[in-house]
Amino acid sequence: MLQLKQCLDRAYAPLKARLPDLPDVSGGLEQEITERIVLVVAIEDDVAGCAVVSIDGASAHLVNIAVDPDFKGKGIGRILLEAVEDRALRGGATGIALATHAGIPENVDLYRHLGWSVTSRNGNKILMNKDL
Repeated sequence: MLQLKQCLDRAYAPLKARLPDLPDVSGGLEQEITERIVLVVAIEDDVAGCAVVSIDGASAHLVNIAVDPDFKGKGIGRILLEAVEDRALRGGATGIALATHAGIPENVDLYRHLGWSVTSRNGNKILMNKDL
């Protein structure tokens, strides 16, 4: 669990520096491991990336996704997103939702490029969805 926490904290550290209202991304990790599906990409003994997803009937929610900065640019994020979508489909979901921060427009652009749509905005929170 320590490596998962470190991966999340390292991945979000540059964003936390510029977005003081960003929530604690690794807080509650023990509960997430117990209650949700956690996918991990490991390279040798290092956690290169992770994703947390919940599935409830026809809907799934990408709770969190992170790639350790040491492994950026190696396709880890794409591998994780594909695994999340596959797991959601196998779990019976027909769509998947996520929330991102308005202060991270590069995330919105990336998700749009990958087939996601903005469904609503609430303050700094941007909600997105993808049909599976």
